[in-house]
Amino acid sequence: MKKALFLLSVICLPSFVFAQGSLVDEATKGTLSGDLMMNMNFFQKDEKIGASGNPLYDNYLSGSEAWLSLRYNVSGYTFTLRGDAFNNSNLYAPTSAMTNFGVGAWNITKDMKDLSISVGYIYDQIGSGLLFRAYEDRGLLIDNALKGIELKYKITDNINIKGFTGQQKYLFDSYAPIIKGLNAEGDFNAGKVHLTPGLGVLNRTLDADDMTTIAGNINNQALADRFNPRWNTYAFTGYNTLSYKNFSWYAEGAYKTHEAVSETIGDKTLLVDKPGNVEYTNLNYGRKGFAINVAAKRTQDFVMRTSPNQILNNGVLNWQPVVAILRPERLISRYTPASQDVSEMAATANMVISPNDVTNYTFTYTHINTLENIELYREGYAEWYYQGIKSWIFQVGAQYMEYNQQLYQVKSGAPMIHAITPFTEITYRINDVKSLRFEAQYMDTKQDKGSWAFALLEYNLAPRYSISVSDMYNVAPTGGAEALNYYNIYAAYTKGAHRFSLAYVKQVDGINCTGGVCRYEPAFSGVKATVTSTF
Repeated sequence: MKKALFLLSVICLPSFVFAQGSLVDEATKGTLSGDLMMNMNFFQKDEKIGASGNPLYDNYLSGSEAWLSLRYNVSGYTFTLRGDAFNNSNLYAPTSAMTNFGVGAWNITKDMKDLSISVGYIYDQIGSGLLFRAYEDRGLLIDNALKGIELKYKITDNINIKGFTGQQKYLFDSYAPIIKGLNAEGDFNAGKVHLTPGLGVLNRTLDADDMTTIAGNINNQALADRFNPRWNTYAFTGYNTLSYKNFSWYAEGAYKTHEAVSETIGDKTLLVDKPGNVEYTNLNYGRKGFAINVAAKRTQDFVMRTSPNQILNNGVLNWQPVVAILRPERLISRYTPASQDVSEMAATANMVISPNDVTNYTFTYTHINTLENIELYREGYAEWYYQGIKSWIFQVGAQYMEYNQQLYQVKSGAPMIHAITPFTEITYRINDVKSLRFEAQYMDTKQDKGSWAFALLEYNLAPRYSISVSDMYNVAPTGGAEALNYYNIYAAYTKGAHRFSLAYVKQVDGINCTGGVCRYEPAFSGVKATVTSTF
């Protein structure tokens, strides 16, 4: 790593001049670009909503995290470097503080005619990500980069192949098991049909320490539940996208060989020796005034981690596509169903009808169970979108939802949530740069924390200013709890590639999901500030 950083610094030493938003090295015609993202939290204790009782509210009172990325291109080389800083940050563990600083990622890539060589921190995936996906999600502090080397080779104009090996990143360190992968993809036309097939294989080799822990856990189980753990696990996938006129169809199937998998059996959590498989498909059809999408996924024991010793979002090697539609509405998003890697049978159908240029109707139905036919999630959704009145846009809809809180939020004995949520969004365009947007939602439910009402008013002065106020009110709390307001005041200023925001936030505890990956977050009270910039 030190050699890579030294090489990057040597290359970047020549003087630069500004040109077209990036820095240009006149001697070599190289370009330097980058971006900054910084979050700051100021914690204000509020025992009523549960924002208290940990060091962040009792002692530290503030925290931050920042990422600064640099990218330099010259003569077919690409050099990237990212510095990460965490100062009393609650991003990794929301009830405790983490402080650390260092190189979060670096990479050197050389592109030649048909060959590309990359070393360092690699972000890539195989197919849809079912088998392998190295990616970053800063909102959940997921950074599953592969620390290693990757080669990509263009065999023909229609066939590409890539191979990689390394270890998965863990904060400023890495998990010990070794990961190796191979992926081939094609791009073909057969008459009017377009095909993009692919094949992938992945191998994970455990390290001695992980194997010792796994063997010890197995030996602590009853004699009938013991087995010999395996050092190597192999996984395979095949996928294809078929496109024909207004129709497209994606299908992927993956299989994983036997390995130790953590499984809850009755009131015990045991390691069991099982293979795994997953099948996923997505069909789309669209023409003027009509579009439909149908997706389905079946998952059985397809747990892909650096080792069975990792839990929650740690050490995850893949990403399973989310079948349910991810909703932006504040109340609905509280109960987003996360993809399940042990047992899931999921399907959704989404239809959009546009009888004219100013009207859209959207209808969705989602049905998710376990393979044992235990209900996990149901959604019936309808929405009307209309912009036929000058300067006005109207959106009105409703959702019916059933949500297995016991499984998704790991709350033993919690009842199935049944909720009906009507909502509306109205936008008034004052002129070409000014607009007002109003949101209102009401969730009627007798479970969890009870019924909620939400309202937001936002003023935008494009492209510079955005100001909003909102309140989320626990209208009919369960269990005799006090009805509370969770209000937000938000302001943002944008100038060119720079954006600054400041918000006063009261946030209820719950599950935070992005891209179908979820985690529990406690209540928050205080001020949040962000700075983002690209150059």
